[in-house]
Amino acid sequence: MKFTPTCQQGVLIKRYKRFLADIELADGSQITIHCPNTGSMKNCCQPGSKVWFSKSNQAKRKYPHTWEIVETPITHQDGSIDHYLAGINTGLANHLVREAIDKGVINELQGYSEINKEVRYGKENSRIDFLLKGQGLADCYVEVKNVTLAIGDGWGVFPDAVTTRGAKHIRELMEMVKVGHRAVLLFCVQHHGIEKVAPADAIDPTYSELLREAIKSSVEVIAYQAELSSEQIELVKPLPVYDGLRRNLDVDLSILLD
Repeated sequence: MKFTPTCQQGVLIKRYKRFLADIELADGSQITIHCPNTGSMKNCCQPGSKVWFSKSNQAKRKYPHTWEIVETPITHQDGSIDHYLAGINTGLANHLVREAIDKGVINELQGYSEINKEVRYGKENSRIDFLLKGQGLADCYVEVKNVTLAIGDGWGVFPDAVTTRGAKHIRELMEMVKVGHRAVLLFCVQHHGIEKVAPADAIDPTYSELLREAIKSSVEVIAYQAELSSEQIELVKPLPVYDGLRRNLDVDLSILLD
């Protein structure tokens, strides 16, 4: 996805009321921009961080600018600190995934002739992000989640806050597998510092256990990383997904998230 015009840069003063952020520009002036992320944005909204924002051509918008990218500091276990770009616009995740499917980037989702968006399904009255159909293929239900919480040493985790809605989506995916369909949970990783993804047990243990149950139940869990710049964002490569940090590393996740 290309930004037209190219994103402008500023410095974050504060994010507030979930949907708003105050930004200082290079000339010292300040503007209020729209924050398209209702989540906690843990580690992604520290005052003083560099941010990039787009501008809408819709004249009726009260806040014509939209926050797209932030530079995030990440502290590794050895105490070193690196800075990485993260895409905070959760509304772009589905667009990025659809674009990547069309370009053949997501190998696991190729071969389907029909892609439907926001289709109602399941026992809990949900909407699936994508329903893929193709002759001779099982229907494929794809749920997309945006990942921006990096905790150092290449690890990214989801969710960044307790999510009952996310748990509902996993239950619905497991039901689709039971009745003979494909079900895919796709982590859209908008963060340059994430090399592998795992459930955030310390933040939402219920979701994490449900995710592990889903993997055992043949729900396919995959992750793709985005390349970000002031000019464009696009998914470019797959990342490994682990069913839990503690099964793979001697890591105290609660300490890393403090």
